Amino acid sequence: MIVLVTGTAGFIGYHTAERLIARGDTVIGVDVVDPYYDVRLKEARLDRLRRHGDRFVEARIDIADHEALTAVFDRHRPARVINLAAQAGVRYSVENPGAYVHANLVGFASVLEGCRAHKVEHLVYASTSSVYGANTAMPFSEDQGTAHPMSLYAASKRANEVIAHSYAHLFALPCTGLRFFTVYGPWGRPDMALFKFTRAILAGEPIEVFNQGDMQRDFTYVDDIVEGIVRVLDRVPEPDPSWRADEVQPNPGASGIAPFRIYNIGRGGPVPLMAYVRTLEACLGREARIVQRPMQPGDVQATFADTSALARDTGYAPSTDIDEGVRRFVDWYQDFYKG
Repeated sequence: MIVLVTGTAGFIGYHTAERLIARGDTVIGVDVVDPYYDVRLKEARLDRLRRHGDRFVEARIDIADHEALTAVFDRHRPARVINLAAQAGVRYSVENPGAYVHANLVGFASVLEGCRAHKVEHLVYASTSSVYGANTAMPFSEDQGTAHPMSLYAASKRANEVIAHSYAHLFALPCTGLRFFTVYGPWGRPDMALFKFTRAILAGEPIEVFNQGDMQRDFTYVDDIVEGIVRVLDRVPEPDPSWRADEVQPNPGASGIAPFRIYNIGRGGPVPLMAYVRTLEACLGREARIVQRPMQPGDVQATFADTSALARDTGYAPSTDIDEGVRRFVDWYQDFYKG
């Protein structure tokens, strides 16, 4: 089928496009290629997608440009849409909040409008584990509250979930939100820990470790994330006629009276940050010089996903361990940068 994927110059968007094309779909790739990080890396991802010929159609536009995005919908008539375009990064949201309003709020509303007007069969969109905010009860599950975001990035993604629910309810637009947990792997983002640590260690420079290293993350390999995206894309949510508004609901992420769903996608087990660093050192054959830093604004101490809902509904659970995932990243990094 024809699938419109936003953010195809980005890390997860690139991998998702490759996976869809490999299974026989045609991808309409939308990306503005903004300079938040090295544009050369983004162009290299797009170059690989262009090798697929007419199975990949590039549209270099800003999703917040509603007129331009509408023209893409008009021309290609996608059956389904995957929205992965966003301004990412917890710490950057403290420095430049306007970028998050533009891409994650205005841009997402534009995608929703395109889907509504063109009667798209299913919208799958990226959310984040950051929506759990100040929650400390772990593992994080979809039935927990999300009323206390710790960053504007988290708040913008939670807003995506709420707005998508309203479109699902008002316009019968099937929507599924995916809360990603710390994604890593080949072709990753240079602003994320694994990329930054690898670059610094190879250059003989120190790495910064926050909260004195007392951090845990549910590190999730990118191929596992993409497999979850594709499986969810093929499972269009439906309303639950048994849902009652006057009863306490056991799972706020469930459909309710709208064709709407939310899932966690994570490895399902927290890894101490220092264990992650030691794994990277082993793969590189070099020892890191560590500079300890305090906790940064917007950060949380730990994340840990309950993925039972995803497993129940799709039969899938991420499984790549960090030893294998980090090794694959290091192999890619050294090949790409010839280091």
